[in-house]
Amino acid sequence: MNRPAIITFADTGLDTATRIAEITDGEVFACGQGGIDALKLLPRLFAEGRPIIGVCAAGILIRLLASSLENKTREPPVLAVSLGGGSIVPLLGGHRGANRLARELAEELGGHPAITTASDSLFAHGLDEPPPGWVLGTPQDAKPAMMSLLLGARIQLDGYAPFLEAAGYPISSLGQVKVLVTEQKLRIDRGVVYHPKTLVAGVGCERGADAEEVIELIDLALARQNLAPQSLAAIASIDIKADEPALHAAARHFNVPLRLFSAAELSQERYRLKHPSNYVEETVGSPGVAEPAALKAGPLVVDKLKSERVTCAIGKAPRPIDPETLGRRPGVLHLVGIGPGEAISRTAAAVAALEESTDWVGYGLYLDLVSDLRRGQEFHRYDLGEEEPRVRHALELAAEGRVVALVCSGDAQIYAMAALAYELLDATGPRALSEVARRVNVETHPGVSAFQAASAAAGAIIGHDFCCISLSDLLTPRADILRRLDGAAKADFVTALYNPRSQRRTDLIEETKRVFLEHRPATTPVIIGSNLGRPSQRVRVVELGAFDPTEIDMLTIVIIGASTSRTFQRGSGAVAYTPRGYEKKGEV
Repeated sequence: MNRPAIITFADTGLDTATRIAEITDGEVFACGQGGIDALKLLPRLFAEGRPIIGVCAAGILIRLLASSLENKTREPPVLAVSLGGGSIVPLLGGHRGANRLARELAEELGGHPAITTASDSLFAHGLDEPPPGWVLGTPQDAKPAMMSLLLGARIQLDGYAPFLEAAGYPISSLGQVKVLVTEQKLRIDRGVVYHPKTLVAGVGCERGADAEEVIELIDLALARQNLAPQSLAAIASIDIKADEPALHAAARHFNVPLRLFSAAELSQERYRLKHPSNYVEETVGSPGVAEPAALKAGPLVVDKLKSERVTCAIGKAPRPIDPETLGRRPGVLHLVGIGPGEAISRTAAAVAALEESTDWVGYGLYLDLVSDLRRGQEFHRYDLGEEEPRVRHALELAAEGRVVALVCSGDAQIYAMAALAYELLDATGPRALSEVARRVNVETHPGVSAFQAASAAAGAIIGHDFCCISLSDLLTPRADILRRLDGAAKADFVTALYNPRSQRRTDLIEETKRVFLEHRPATTPVIIGSNLGRPSQRVRVVELGAFDPTEIDMLTIVIIGASTSRTFQRGSGAVAYTPRGYEKKGEV
């Protein structure tokens, strides 16, 4: 379930909202006067599928969400909670978690769950809401079966489904409502079928195999024994395939996780293999991939099948499988740009990646800037100057199956750690990563860079062609920096200067001013942005001739305008912009 959103409209409900957030690991949104616009917020949260818990009158939520109601099978839970927490009313998504959430909140808050769904008022949950590990085969079969039970019928159970008796359903060998629990692709009259998630598809493939070939072979393997895809608990393979796009596509297609094993772990099954391969063992270190990966679940119910570039076998466990106990998940490295520092400048993708991650790696200051999003993630702090150890550690953590966020200020692609991450992924020899670390998934989440934030705060100076140049000569030879400065100045680019001045390096910013004055009028606007996105932010527009390099430090970005850039007074200060030439479009 997505992270719940707790909505409050009055200070009197804030204590209850805060308590609910602690119980559910939710996020509190204060709406109403001076707060967030609920008319915009709630439909967005609803569309994202986030559970909504309003500490308010039920009517408020109904009116705010009325226009968003389309399909009840896709609606997230929506609950109204009284200001003191005494009444908890599920409004939408009763069988999608709202009723269960209402009971949990009532127990913690000492309130009353006002369950109005007929099935849930008599039983702990409906037939269409089985717990993790079981899937209802045909959802439309649940309603008539539920009606019979509400009228006094009993269940005739064939298979393992302890959750039914625990929920209060009457079980009898003479029951009128049949419930069959099976991996087979079946449907029965006057009853329901649950598919237990007991199957694991072990898959091996050549590098670069097509996703459709993987999916088709798994489908064929299931069809060989008339097995229901809903009973798949996971797709499993060897860990060096962690970055294989076809395996991830197949996992998405079947809506199951991809789980991985090392060659040594797969080799433990060597004496149970029907089709061991010397070639595979020489290549990857295990006499097989598909068979031993499937055997990690239990005995094979489908022997190894082979297509042109893919192999597949299916193993069956005696009871539903929790995929988290099977091997390990593929490691993921999120390259996260958090923007200039303020929460409002973070992208939704960056926030989602941070919240999803188990570990955050980064310079200590950057980790502190996003600490408000921390929900149990482990911090891995590094100092300035420890860039390679920082990135290497993040990649090796991901190789262990963790979801890691490498936290960068601004944008991870711009003078940050993204390039170093790919440099290490490409490295050979002494700098090479472990083979598993080289195969982790890498996902990039762009952020607002400092030059964008500075330009926006002072107008629109990057409205036309621009470039960025770092004045740090720690990694770039000084001669190269000077050549690029001269080229940017001659080409009349708006030029953003990163790392403009340090305690040791003070003369390059002086040299930059001299070079640009050779090609720009002294009246050229220069933006100076310090501590962007932080409480002490200061952004000024000065003229190039009056620009004082001694005022600059490493927490400042400088943007020098082009010869066409202009400035004018607006409000209490000056703004700067670079016209793109739209006035010429209207000329005849």
